[in-house]
Amino acid sequence: MTRILGRGPTRRSVLKGAAATGALLATPNLNRAWAADPVQINMLAWYGHGEPDIVEEFEAQNNVKFNAKYYAGGDNMLGLIAQSPPGTYDIILSDAEFVQQLNGAGYIEQMDAADYPFDDYFPEFQKFPGHWDGDDLWSVMVRYGHLGVSFNTEVVTHKEAMTYGVYWAEKLKGKVGHFDWHLPNLGSLSLYNGNNNPSPFDIDAAAWEKLQATTLSLKPQVGGYFDYGGTFAGLKNGEMLAMCGIGDWITGVLQKDGAPVDSVVPEEGGIQWTESYSIGKGTSKHDIVVKFIQYMLSGPGQVRSAKMAAYPGMLPTMAGWKALQEADPDEAKRQGMVDGADNNPLKLIREGRIFWRDIPRQQSLEEWNDFWSEYKNA
Repeated sequence: MTRILGRGPTRRSVLKGAAATGALLATPNLNRAWAADPVQINMLAWYGHGEPDIVEEFEAQNNVKFNAKYYAGGDNMLGLIAQSPPGTYDIILSDAEFVQQLNGAGYIEQMDAADYPFDDYFPEFQKFPGHWDGDDLWSVMVRYGHLGVSFNTEVVTHKEAMTYGVYWAEKLKGKVGHFDWHLPNLGSLSLYNGNNNPSPFDIDAAAWEKLQATTLSLKPQVGGYFDYGGTFAGLKNGEMLAMCGIGDWITGVLQKDGAPVDSVVPEEGGIQWTESYSIGKGTSKHDIVVKFIQYMLSGPGQVRSAKMAAYPGMLPTMAGWKALQEADPDEAKRQGMVDGADNNPLKLIREGRIFWRDIPRQQSLEEWNDFWSEYKNA
């Protein structure tokens, strides 16, 4: 279309503009809401949960802005909350094993189960351990994943990776890394020792002593202890050829970048990490936080969660699986969230090969943490 220069607005265009302005003024609530500054929501979470690929749609739809403080490891999370004034965090993303500690310390609010679509959850997740105290709800699962053996596929075969014993292989000497957090590492090595009844985290004094000996025997193989970024870099550049304490949440991202890495749940079993939202005690943003959690449990929210740029995750809801299969069938297949897949997470759970990550039941959390520090400095 040719634009005619120098021509002013016509009477018709002026009337149309006036009508549009009048319509906006006739809806003052809408007008004021979007003229106002966004509501600030303070989030405490693992890295990635407050990034645009997760929250941008909800922010745009609700005129809110997430301010995320990130941590790595539940011990660090508890420390950050303890050092902050009450009401600092409106929403807290927690590992499931720390929910009751948050509850016991008075850091989170009781939640109304009727607000959330538990009838859409797979049965295994409807009353997930640690999220409930009797019939009282304190946290809502949003995603999870499985930890096992993560490895460089150019050096280690899938068959070799099907046991934690691969970490002691001569070809991996000095090339085994640890994600620097005691629970996933000691939990995995506890499974290697056969502690699967009832749980690798519920072991007596003799089993605990043996677990320490097993862990110390791995020391000559270890090339380092890494944070989140270091774990990525170590596997990507081949500095580490196997990594203990992680799973697809790391290697899934690296695969997309073309790195020759993979993760498997070995024959001894795997550990499930579980991420859940709680409402911070004393928040003044209760209603919008509930709305955000509901969004993250909707089909679109679950797809974003599964494909989170920082690290992928599996979905606890039937609607989430269906939405992911429709939106990105390749990713649904890669993570096993399709019927008949060998790595289908529900299949692994129902076969009894998955144990949810817990805090120690017969030792203190401090005892495990102290040993981990000793091990690193041995």
